[in-house]
Amino acid sequence: MSSYRQLSIEERCEIARLHEGGQSIRQIAAALDRQPSTISRELNRNKGARIGYSPTYAQQQAAARRWSGSRLERDDALREKILDLLALGWSPEQICGRLALEAGRHVISHESIYRFIHTQKKRSNDGSWCRFLLRGRLKRGWRHKRPGAIRFLERRSIHDRPAEADDRTSAGHWEGDAMLFSTPGQAVLVAHERTSRIMLLVRPPSLKADPTAEALEAMLRPVPANLRKTITFDNGTEFARHYKLTRQLGVETYFCDTRSPWQKG
Repeated sequence: MSSYRQLSIEERCEIARLHEGGQSIRQIAAALDRQPSTISRELNRNKGARIGYSPTYAQQQAAARRWSGSRLERDDALREKILDLLALGWSPEQICGRLALEAGRHVISHESIYRFIHTQKKRSNDGSWCRFLLRGRLKRGWRHKRPGAIRFLERRSIHDRPAEADDRTSAGHWEGDAMLFSTPGQAVLVAHERTSRIMLLVRPPSLKADPTAEALEAMLRPVPANLRKTITFDNGTEFARHYKLTRQLGVETYFCDTRSPWQKG
């Protein structure tokens, strides 16, 4: 990914002039040699109800963000990279893994990205931010109980999870998730270690309970036994054979409350 240059006051004045002149976002982007997504976000973020887009106000807001707010509000380059990837359908987990791989070090956590999205949604009262919480093109809707649905045997609540898993002081505690792509049958299983932020991914043959358990077992087996203590899931039926991980690998499994996947951490 290319590096991001912060918009200058001159560019913001040009954006205002072209926008008032009826130019489209793509035309403005081409004139300034910028990505259309950058122009779109600039206009939406700094457009008032009465006066429209103001370059002076936009410049003041950008300066204020660099002095206060969250890291993503202060770091324009990082924020633009992340927003572009979110728009392409990447999940926060995938993004933090990609950034760490490129930088050779931890850059940002997926929790920070989720918090940023929640904050922007609340501040702007813009429901379009919800598509990022739903992972854009990745579908993570609530699973509804169906007649004959698989029962969760040996299910333990997240409230019984060891305290050391909650405060991230001890390695070996994982979060498990299933990410479904818009293409039917396409899915990825993700295991995220809570302390080190290490992420493991595997593509299962299907999200039926048995293939899911087998794929998770194959993914976690190479991990040293002392670094695979617990794993916490949401209530997707693909995790119904969770107890196989305990029997085969000694990993203790826990589940969030119904419709509360954020409890994992």
